[in-house]
Amino acid sequence: MAKLRILYETGEPEKVIEFDPAQAPFQHDGQPGSILDVMLGHGVDLEHACGGNCACTTCHVIVKSSMAHLSENSETEDDLLDKAPGLTPTSRLGCQAVIEDSEDGEVVVLVPRYTINQQV
Repeated sequence: MAKLRILYETGEPEKVIEFDPAQAPFQHDGQPGSILDVMLGHGVDLEHACGGNCACTTCHVIVKSSMAHLSENSETEDDLLDKAPGLTPTSRLGCQAVIEDSEDGEVVVLVPRYTINQQV
């Protein structure tokens, strides 16, 4: 089982999702097995105005640990991330960051307070 820990910059209580990556996709938005796919498939919301098609930055997350367990960034993702508020060196688009292997740990992400569409 893989584990995804979600922290919120807003102070909302953290959430932990344990899942079997072989069961992906969990729903229809984002790449199968992506952070967005896992979150939505387990009832945890993450804004995604473009439907998870790598066309906006509303699903921007900051990876706090286990970046090595995620798929590589594409050039398109990197170009879009340049427009995300609060960009960090470990920023990813939730719709594109596929959790490839996390059996020996957990992937920890922070959902930023601000997106290009809203302020919380």
